[in-house]
Amino acid sequence: MKANCLSFAIAVLLASPVVLQAAETAPAAAADAPVDNNKKSDDATSLESITVTARRREETLQDVPIAVTALSAATLEARNVQSLNDLAGNVPNLVIHDARGSNSTLTTYIRGVGQSDPTWGSDPGVGLYLDDVYIARPQGALLDVFDVQRIEVLRGPQGTLYGKNTLGGAIKYVSKDLPTQTEGFAQVELGNEGRRNVKLGLGGASDDGVFRARAAYASLHRDGYGENLVSGDSVSNQNTNAGRIAAGFFPKDVPLDVQLSADAVHDNSNPRGARMLGPNKFAPAYPPIDSDYDVRSGMPSVNLTHMVGESLRINWFPSEAWTFKSITAHRQSNTLTNIDFDTTPATIADVKAYYRDSQTSQELQANYQGAGSNGVIGFYYFDATAAGWIHNNFFGLSFGVTSGKVDTKSHALYADWTWKLGERWDLSAGLRYTDETKHAVVHNYTTKDASFGAPVATTANFDRSRSPSNVSPRVSLMYKLDDTTNLYASLGRGFKSGSYNIRANTLAAPVADHPVNDEVLDTFEFGSKSNFADGKFALNADVFYTRYRDIQLSVFTSYTQANGTPGFYGDFTNAGKAHAYGIEAEFSWRPIEHWSVIGNVAGLRTQYDEYFTNGVNIADKQRFAAAPNAQAGVNVEYSAPVSFGGNLRARVGYNWQSKVFPTTDLSPVIAQGPYGLLGASVIWNRDAHWTFALQGSNLTNKSYRTDGYNIAALGVLTGFYGAPRTVFASAKYAF
Repeated sequence: MKANCLSFAIAVLLASPVVLQAAETAPAAAADAPVDNNKKSDDATSLESITVTARRREETLQDVPIAVTALSAATLEARNVQSLNDLAGNVPNLVIHDARGSNSTLTTYIRGVGQSDPTWGSDPGVGLYLDDVYIARPQGALLDVFDVQRIEVLRGPQGTLYGKNTLGGAIKYVSKDLPTQTEGFAQVELGNEGRRNVKLGLGGASDDGVFRARAAYASLHRDGYGENLVSGDSVSNQNTNAGRIAAGFFPKDVPLDVQLSADAVHDNSNPRGARMLGPNKFAPAYPPIDSDYDVRSGMPSVNLTHMVGESLRINWFPSEAWTFKSITAHRQSNTLTNIDFDTTPATIADVKAYYRDSQTSQELQANYQGAGSNGVIGFYYFDATAAGWIHNNFFGLSFGVTSGKVDTKSHALYADWTWKLGERWDLSAGLRYTDETKHAVVHNYTTKDASFGAPVATTANFDRSRSPSNVSPRVSLMYKLDDTTNLYASLGRGFKSGSYNIRANTLAAPVADHPVNDEVLDTFEFGSKSNFADGKFALNADVFYTRYRDIQLSVFTSYTQANGTPGFYGDFTNAGKAHAYGIEAEFSWRPIEHWSVIGNVAGLRTQYDEYFTNGVNIADKQRFAAAPNAQAGVNVEYSAPVSFGGNLRARVGYNWQSKVFPTTDLSPVIAQGPYGLLGASVIWNRDAHWTFALQGSNLTNKSYRTDGYNIAALGVLTGFYGAPRTVFASAKYAF
């Protein structure tokens, strides 16, 4: 009894500062759970458990010394998570949304660490993995959720096991396993804003289970939240088709399996709508209009993304203790988009951009599971090219082209091992060595007119390479306080390799062609994972402290051109040093049969220690973008059999966050104040085959900004807004 009291006291002590902070600044608390609905308990009032692969091996969530949130397929359905966008509010200290002007380009920050620049010269700060394959570019990465087994979100640097570009953390999208018998589903969704979605899945196996296959398809369509009042086209609409197919060979007499998969996304949605937050002095005839989404763009509605990927996975089981794995993958994407910065028919800042990328990766793993230790040793190879061009038309007087490519070749060796030190202690240690070469070719120039033909003047022209290397260690110690509580402490490092400014203008800034240094982040974390009251209450909490150096920032810099007209260029630079600290808690409580209360709360403080501009340290005047001081959410759920047959699940959820600056220029006009979103679901599982649902998000129709542009030289002050109230009904047949 004393041990249980001590465990509960430690867990509450870790979580209490978050609760107090949220109570001071938020009208509501808490939203997601460290549990799953797949593995049933013998006690109907107990919580379920979930298995994750956060450390490249299967473990229960409560035994992993990492801050990780895991959402099963059933949980994702109940929370109305339709795309990665909807993870917001379900994971502590996560900011995730579609990028400026796009409906399928991903912007992600965890604990204030990320990157919002989608161009080929910068890399994300949070890694995205689709079935263990890294997706390097953000275009098309805002994955729609269908035919999924679970999603894991790892917070904090994951450099040892997941390599570069995982300073903030990693998001793992895990598709459904290949089935051993015939199964499938068909789902139709109809809702407001012209929503009309169809999702299909079919899988099966030979009688002996040696050959298995699965295919899934989603056709996702929605009218626009707004309209281009000039052309009549929809904006912020959806026109997406996505599919996945997988096949596997599982021989009976040979200890191996071979699985081949392919996926594709074709997004032909129109550009995202935006709101003028102030009049543009260069377009007095077009004052701001009272709409978060309507625009008056004179540019064609083009926002096309096509992404495909293939992977080959081979698993070999030579003994009960050892498993060897090979993952060979290739991915590529193409994006063509128009961006009307000023959102008016006037030619002030009309931009057309094309992005293309191709990547090939090879990973080899050796996993060991023994009585006294377990771990993984691996090798990783990555070869990619990201390229494109951007046509800038300013005022119909200045015409500029940004063009080039960045080639990346990376090799890494890593190991992560856990040793049992008696009955209560586990020691884990890991190390990753990365050697990388980045080769940038940049050719930026001006042209005489909007045909963007022969160069008139060159603003940047260089061909350079850099070859950084990095050692990222991680060590953690876990202590089993009693049967209900695990305590852990960890120290880990992540890094993001430096690059070059593909928007460089060496006429305006001669040093713009210099390389950008690697980002390096070190985090200390202390946490607890607890189950109390005979499994009816679970509380996972952690505190962390981070040191961050050579932060890579993308900012717009205004200047006056030689012809006297205003202009701007994109600057990609290192900001200096910073630190951050915070606290996170996730809880699940099943007080009585049928009822659950599931939530999360988070607190975050970020501060620049060094931020030099023109030789002056202005750290005290700078803030982190996309780093709200507090987030919280709660879901109250009811699930029970009903007299008219089947089982009924109902949920009401509320997510809240404090003030946030979405952009690196820290515009107070674009900054979004505290806000909350209300959602609800009613799901009726009539029998083993039929499921009917009515689900809604942002039910109070709250208006809230997620991003924006602030370019004073062009008179541009624009905000991009999250989705309005959405409600839809669905019917699903599974077999």
